[in-house]
Amino acid sequence: MGSAIWRNLQEKGYTNLTGKSHKELDLLDGVAVKDFFDQERPDYVILAAAHVGGIMANSTYRADFIYKNLQIQQNVIGESFRHGVKKLLFLGSTCIYPRDAQQPMKEDALLTSPLEYTNEPYAIAKIAGLKMCESFNLQYGTNYIAVMPTNLYGPNDNFNLERSHVLPAMIRKIHLAKCLNEDNWENIRYDLDMRPVEGINGESRTEEILAILKSYGISKDGVELWGTGTPLREFLWSEEMADASVFIMEHVDFKDTYRPGTKEIRNCHINIGTGKEISIAGLAHLIVKETGYKGNITFNPEKPDGTMRKLTDVTKLHELGWHHKIDIEEGVHKMYQWYLEYQKEIKNIRVMGNSYRYHGRRHRKPLLAHEYAGMSQTVH
Repeated sequence: MGSAIWRNLQEKGYTNLTGKSHKELDLLDGVAVKDFFDQERPDYVILAAAHVGGIMANSTYRADFIYKNLQIQQNVIGESFRHGVKKLLFLGSTCIYPRDAQQPMKEDALLTSPLEYTNEPYAIAKIAGLKMCESFNLQYGTNYIAVMPTNLYGPNDNFNLERSHVLPAMIRKIHLAKCLNEDNWENIRYDLDMRPVEGINGESRTEEILAILKSYGISKDGVELWGTGTPLREFLWSEEMADASVFIMEHVDFKDTYRPGTKEIRNCHINIGTGKEISIAGLAHLIVKETGYKGNITFNPEKPDGTMRKLTDVTKLHELGWHHKIDIEEGVHKMYQWYLEYQKEIKNIRVMGNSYRYHGRRHRKPLLAHEYAGMSQTVH
C-alpha cells in the first residue's frame, strides 16, 4: 500500500518525499523511529505500515499480529506527536468491525459486539491505533485521521501462499494449477524462483514441487480453497486506495469527520471501499475465467470461512467527495495482467544465491506492499 501512495503523490507533483523500507528502518525499534523523526522532521505522515496476512496467518501468529502492530503504531504516532507533525493519516482495516455487524457496516458499528475470532488480535491493534489518533485529537488538538480500507489488491501485492490475503493467494493458486494443467513447467519454476514456498523453489525436484503445491490445494486437476465459498467480500484496487488517502490528506481535517455539535465524539474514522460485494466462490470463478484455467474449483468446508459478510458503508467517504472507479471485474483483469508481465521479467533473471542478476546488473526483489515492510511514508 505504501508504494501505491508514494506513486500517487509523485503523480500529483509532490517531490519532497521521504520513506524507508523495513531493511532501512525497523518500525518496531522505538529508538530508530525517534532518530528518523529527529533527522527528517516531517510535517505530514502517512502510516501505511502493518503486519498483515490472511485467515491462516492471523489464526497461527496471533501474538505477532497484536504485538507488532501495536508497537509500530505506538512508535510512529508517538514520535509524530512529539515532533509536531501537522497531519497524520493512519491506515487501519475493516476487520475492526464486529463479526455480526449490521451490513453494510457504518463507522458507528465499531465496538458494538464481539469481533471475528480468527483476526481478533489484529483487529484490536487497529482499533487501538484509530482510538489513539482520535484521543490525541480530542486532548491535544492534533489533526490525525484514521481510515479503514476494505480488502485491498493490486500491483506489488503479497502472493505468499501462507500469509497473503484471499484475492492474490487465489490468483496465484489458480495460475499455478493452470500451468500444471498445461504441463507448463517453465512458468511453474519461474514462479517458484520468484516466490519460493516453504523453501521449495524452481530448482527443486519435480516431486518436491508437486508435493508442496498439493499441500496448498493446488494440483493438475483442481484447486481446493478454504471454507464454503459463500462469504461475501468487498475489494478495492490498491491504486484507488492510494488516491483516496491522498485526497483525504489534501481535503479532509479531523473536524470534518463528525457532525458539528456532537457531544460524545467517537468513531471519527472513515471507511474506504466500493460499497459493492462478491462471494468468494464468485471471485474464484471470475479468476478462472480471466486465467483460462480448465480444472475444477472445490471448497473445503472443514476450513474456516471467516466473517460471512463484510461490506462497508461508504456514505461518509462519498459525502467528503471521493468515489471509486475500478470495479472487481476490471481489477482482476488488471491484477492478472500485472502478474503475467512481472513473470515475463523474471524470465530474464537467473538465480544467484539469494539475489538475482537482471540484464547483467544486480536487481533486488521489489518490496511487497502488503507484507510488513516498515513503510512509514512521510511527506515534507
